[in-house]
Amino acid sequence: MALTKEEKAKIIKEFAKNDKDTGSTAVQIAILTQEINTLTDHFKEHKHDYHSNRGLLKKVGQRKSLLAYLERTNIQEYREVIKKLGLRK
Repeated sequence: MALTKEEKAKIIKEFAKNDKDTGSTAVQIAILTQEINTLTDHFKEHKHDYHSNRGLLKKVGQRKSLLAYLERTNIQEYREVIKKLGLRK
């Protein structure tokens, strides 16, 4: 269920502002989105995995907080991240 190093590196490379950027808001949102998608697929097969469901809800809440922060501080980057990740239809 956790992301592999290669998957994480690919996400960081795509959303990072420079080659040493690993913790910017956009990168964190992208990593959380990938983890949420992975867990969502997991629940299609394992409907009664309630312990992992709590982890999913925590990740969704954390992503929501990061998106709100990004929207407050840098609206242009917020719009780009949402468009790239396919959030908010």
